[in-house]
Amino acid sequence: MSVNDVDAVALCSVVPPLTPTFVELCRRFFGVEPLVVGAGTRTGIRILYDNPRDVGADRIVDAAAPAMRLYGGPVIVVDRGTATVIDAVTAGGDYLGGAITPGMTIAHDALFSNTSQLRRVELVSPETAIGRNTIHAIQAGIVLGYADLVRGMVGRFDRELGGGAKVVATGGMAHIIEKEAGVFDDVNPDLTLTGLRLIHEMALSS
Repeated sequence: MSVNDVDAVALCSVVPPLTPTFVELCRRFFGVEPLVVGAGTRTGIRILYDNPRDVGADRIVDAAAPAMRLYGGPVIVVDRGTATVIDAVTAGGDYLGGAITPGMTIAHDALFSNTSQLRRVELVSPETAIGRNTIHAIQAGIVLGYADLVRGMVGRFDRELGGGAKVVATGGMAHIIEKEAGVFDDVNPDLTLTGLRLIHEMALSS
């Protein structure tokens, strides 16, 4: 694939100061005007956040278009990246909002940076919750702890949505807790890219 094969671009940015740079790169290298997804972008659902402009573009893309087009509603989307973000879409297609907590990597880095005797460990699921050494204990605390956090919050979300919600996970860290959390109906690493495509298709049809 070459730059000449690109005839459309959809852009999702969570670092606003860098957005103009990427827009200009799209114009210069691809010769196209990118669709920049934001609070005012048509997604096919209503955003019921107190202030819709406060919703990050990644949350709109992850929870809005793909949730309704791929899975139907109600849907709970768990994005496990730098932050752990859990969002809710109702059966009627309304984006309600969600919860945000520091991700496992942030927790791991903070533990390493703020303690003198703890070191970085590989974030994998341990065999038991009771750690018999420091490495095991950190893995249990972070990996199993976050799995329980996600499971607990998903349960709360599902009750508030009236029950029966599909749970979809995405993000680079989702696979680490997939088995331990035990609540995901699907793990879709391409959810954001799929959402961008669907939103772009919707924009073209309007």
